[in-house]
Amino acid sequence: MSVNARIRTAVDELSWLQRTLLVGLVLSVLWSTWSVPPASLRARVVRDVILFLLIPVSLAVTHGRRLGFRVDRTAVRDTLILAAFVLPFYLVGSSLPTIRAYYPMWHTTTALGEFLPHTIQQLLVVVAAETYYRGLLCVGVSEEFGFKSVFISPVVYALHHVGKPPIELLLSGPTDVLFGAVDYHSQSLLPSIVAHGLGLTLLDWLILHNPIFPPEDVLAALRWLPIPL
Repeated sequence: MSVNARIRTAVDELSWLQRTLLVGLVLSVLWSTWSVPPASLRARVVRDVILFLLIPVSLAVTHGRRLGFRVDRTAVRDTLILAAFVLPFYLVGSSLPTIRAYYPMWHTTTALGEFLPHTIQQLLVVVAAETYYRGLLCVGVSEEFGFKSVFISPVVYALHHVGKPPIELLLSGPTDVLFGAVDYHSQSLLPSIVAHGLGLTLLDWLILHNPIFPPEDVLAALRWLPIPL
């Protein structure tokens, strides 16, 4: 038997869970090695949509699986609850100096002609990310792996946040678990897409304006954290 035939046979024998984890690992490596200009949101959209949206969706369709693209009463309820929970984090975070220095990640202004296209492209990045982290690696394998699927992606999610403000890196793992748990409960990506996408839009808009809370008061309240704020 040739090497190619052996590889095909080995792949054919993989379960859906094994294939998902293998593809997830390959996509993570490709994402890390596919360099895009930091200032180009368009380039980021192209990379993320191809790797984190189109490939996972294609894999799911060819295997008759669902990644969480559904909306029902449970999904809407969980979306409202999750959005309400994360809202204070965005409001407070928008006053932190390290967050204000980092965001918006791509240049934009408050002019609607700039901010709306920026928001739409950024939302595509979020949809792609949620499809990969919460769709492929959580909801997509929930039948085989149960609630444990919530804990598959936090480490990868945190690694992909290296280079961002320390407070965001610190919260990235717990955030991934929270978003995954909510999406797992609703079997829908709607909660995490809304909380992440609209939250990021709100954060950008707030940072383009004067802080809601005096930064010195926020820093004083969080001075117990052992990281730069």
